[in-house]
Amino acid sequence: MKYEPNIRASKPGRRAPLAFRLLDSALRKLVRTGMLEVCFPDGETRRYGMGTPTIAIAIHDWSTLRRIALNPDLAMGEAWMEDGLSVEKGDLYGLIALCLENFQNTRVPWLWRLRDRLRMTLRRVTMHNPVSRSRRNVAHHYDLGDDLYDLFLDSERQYSCAYFETPEDSLEDAQVHKMRHIAAKLRVLPGQKVLDIGSGWGGLGTYLAQTSDAPVTGVTLSVDQQKYANEKARRDGLDDRVRFDLRDYRRQTGRFDRIVSVGMFEHVGVGHYGAYFAKLADLLDKDGVALVHTIGSARPPRAPDPWISKYIFPGGYVPSLSEIVPEVERAGLVIADIEVLRLHYAETLKAWRDRFMARREEAAALYDERFCRMWEFYLASCEAGFRYNHLVVFQIQLAHRLDAVPVTRDYIEASKQHLPELSGDVDADIVKREARRTRKVAAE
Repeated sequence: MKYEPNIRASKPGRRAPLAFRLLDSALRKLVRTGMLEVCFPDGETRRYGMGTPTIAIAIHDWSTLRRIALNPDLAMGEAWMEDGLSVEKGDLYGLIALCLENFQNTRVPWLWRLRDRLRMTLRRVTMHNPVSRSRRNVAHHYDLGDDLYDLFLDSERQYSCAYFETPEDSLEDAQVHKMRHIAAKLRVLPGQKVLDIGSGWGGLGTYLAQTSDAPVTGVTLSVDQQKYANEKARRDGLDDRVRFDLRDYRRQTGRFDRIVSVGMFEHVGVGHYGAYFAKLADLLDKDGVALVHTIGSARPPRAPDPWISKYIFPGGYVPSLSEIVPEVERAGLVIADIEVLRLHYAETLKAWRDRFMARREEAAALYDERFCRMWEFYLASCEAGFRYNHLVVFQIQLAHRLDAVPVTRDYIEASKQHLPELSGDVDADIVKREARRTRKVAAE
């Protein structure tokens, strides 16, 4: 159900003239594609840009206008959450997309640039993530209750970028495609020890155990996720070879033939990259293969998004490749392959947003209206970010040895031929038969 905001009566008089002039001047310079109509608190409406799409918004009070003018990256989301801003024509996603599409290649006002530089300067402080803080950051987002995530995730609760092989793929099938793609790159052999860093609700760990007949250890800092993942392993009859532990990756011991980390590196913190890859190198067997799947930026390093950091992922950061590669090299690891997934996450987020909005009333019953508006803004802004703000996903394959994987990428598609293609296609007899075949090929 679409939320209809309460339009408050406008108040006469311009009580924030400097902020008004700043915002008005910025919008005149920045909006070039599409048109943005803004109704100000005194009832005056101004139009910026031309053509389509046309998005119309209302700013309901001068305090909201002042905050948006001075700090739009934070204040726009807060204004939406607090009903200080409403979309009168179009929708929230259309508003964010119009802003990002116009702002990304245009010089923004000096005050906004100054704030970005300050955030960039302080990012190592704001993203300092010792074990205790990491636990709190994870609980802030991932321990919100199972009922919330059941509203919009697929049945396996994959909370990361899906892999859409065709535009017609369902979310469920695209998430299986993602796990299949990762499994093919890892080339897990039967009996090899697998570590899943940031194991989520256990979907990938149980998939790898099912399809490779290998023992899997998952580590997470989320109490809710660890409990759910172990219950899932028991339901799937895999608790004899899959275990999920409540543990920080920095405290993991042992050696593993395969290591995978999906959607966790974004929470490491830029000041901890060296320690992360050093630990990964220590845990990975000399003949082993690791794969790190992370959201990334296709642009140079930039400050973390203030609204996302405050309300959704405290301590989180989207790295540029230039920040990752030097730390990989210092850890003594070899980059065997890098794949950049473009727009797959935009389609994933669109599917999540559609599902959440379809069950919005249930979410409001679980939480409240402000939470629903916050979650809608989160999903819409992230989707727009992957379409218009140079966000991508990096899949980085790592090893100690240059010959840890074949020298051409043909093996990835060849490996997929022996893995389940669609949701629900995992069959125990097929897995055992393929495990025997894989042992024979490896021996030869």
